[in-house]
Amino acid sequence: MSIVIKQREPSRLPSKADAEFDRISNLPGHVIDQILSRLPIRDAVRSSVLSRKWRYKWATIPCLVFDNHCFNFSSQDQSFIKNKLVNIIDHVLLLHNGPIHKFKLSHRDLLGVTDIDRWILCISRSSIKEVVLEIWKGQRYKPPSCLFNCQNLIHLELFNCLLKPPLMFKGFKNLKSLDLQHITITQDVFEKLISSCPSLERLTLMNFTGVTHLIIDAPNLQFFDIGGIFEDVSFLNTVHLSLISIGLYVNIDNEENGAQDNSSKLLRFFVNLPHIRRLEIQSYFLKYLAMGYVPSRLPNLCVDLNHLSIRIDFDDLEENTAALCLLRSCPNLQELEMLARPEEQSSMERSTNFWEDDHWSSLFAHLRLVKVSGISGVKSEMDFIKFLLSNSPVLEQLTVKPASQEGEWELMKELLRFRRASIYAEVIYLDP
Repeated sequence: MSIVIKQREPSRLPSKADAEFDRISNLPGHVIDQILSRLPIRDAVRSSVLSRKWRYKWATIPCLVFDNHCFNFSSQDQSFIKNKLVNIIDHVLLLHNGPIHKFKLSHRDLLGVTDIDRWILCISRSSIKEVVLEIWKGQRYKPPSCLFNCQNLIHLELFNCLLKPPLMFKGFKNLKSLDLQHITITQDVFEKLISSCPSLERLTLMNFTGVTHLIIDAPNLQFFDIGGIFEDVSFLNTVHLSLISIGLYVNIDNEENGAQDNSSKLLRFFVNLPHIRRLEIQSYFLKYLAMGYVPSRLPNLCVDLNHLSIRIDFDDLEENTAALCLLRSCPNLQELEMLARPEEQSSMERSTNFWEDDHWSSLFAHLRLVKVSGISGVKSEMDFIKFLLSNSPVLEQLTVKPASQEGEWELMKELLRFRRASIYAEVIYLDP
């Protein structure tokens, strides 16, 4: 019988690297949560192998983001990717220990409806504040009723969804930001949803179906961004709304009916926007505003508006008249952007001398920066630029960007010949 005696190894003294490691490990829990929250969920979970102290630290992070940046699957098998993704999200939610403040699901692979329902049910039991659902593939996803029970929500973002809240839904009392894109929703449900979110400050609506007349009733709304095909839009109780970007595509089938209506779209649009500061008129919305009676200027001037962007057909007399009304109604305008629609100019032979007339009442006393884009050098466009230069005494910079290089030399020569009311006005020509 033999006995082997091993000498005990002396304890290793902590190195400087260990001390630095411990300094990070011993940070307050909320600081570690902030660090891990800024990592992709994959890397946050991988931190569990650092040491025993880090094994479950990831399980308390309040922000869970599952998107294409989090996972890198080498396999091309869609079934494998789907199953792997489902297992990962299930694993994270099962082991998570703490409140979930943000949940984002954005993946371009087809996911099962029952899986998404299960995840939403799980997060609805926490004090969830932000929910982002971007369902890229498949039919429009109908969120379960438990989503509408999340009364702590501050931000809600839905993509490719069918919204049908339960009958007992009373709104999101704390919701400040709502982003709805590629959504199917009925007219009455939409109106009830907006009006039952009294704290709403930011609203984004893109590509709706089911809603034709947009009625925005939001007393605290400050930012509004919309794009899609609608027949009408009106604001109620929106005195705090200051930033609007609107890309309304006019329904051509109803345009003739709108033209027969002598009521002013311009007057009705601005009546509840007393403090608007920035307005972007995109797509064909100017055509909508030009319907009916167009006054020479608005009865209540937009004295706070300092940035205006207009997409316009310079050969359309009605659109020019509406644009002039807006310009006359913004006495403190500082920045102006005019974007031509060349696709209409190329298909129409119309011509107008509108901007040649003496619109002396449209003096731009505070206009400093102007950008004109998409022009081709036709007379109506050049008349407008000439009109601007001669009526802007403090203009600092005019930037011109044509739609193509055709005739650019003649365009530049004509720009240089225009008289300028401001001795500081600089004309900058950008290549298309």
